[in-house]
Amino acid sequence: MDSHDIIFHPFVTEKTMMLMDKNNSLEFIVRRTASKTQIKRAVEELFEAEVETVNTRITKEGKRAIVKFAEGFSAEEIGMRIGVF
Repeated sequence: MDSHDIIFHPFVTEKTMMLMDKNNSLEFIVRRTASKTQIKRAVEELFEAEVETVNTRITKEGKRAIVKFAEGFSAEEIGMRIGVF
């Protein structure tokens, strides 16, 4: 499966913006059938950044993945590249 088929778009709210600042993480809407490993590989490939952890949950909007980036990689910088701001 292609990385673009797994990661649909970032999910941006006030809460996710706080997570970005405090936890160095971003939240994405992802394919419902994607595993955490597939999500991790897709994010690393698309954004050329090392991922520390992936947490997922299913809501009425779809499956969400909170991706925490490893030290040395800035979620804020990645967010700016993809147009979160």
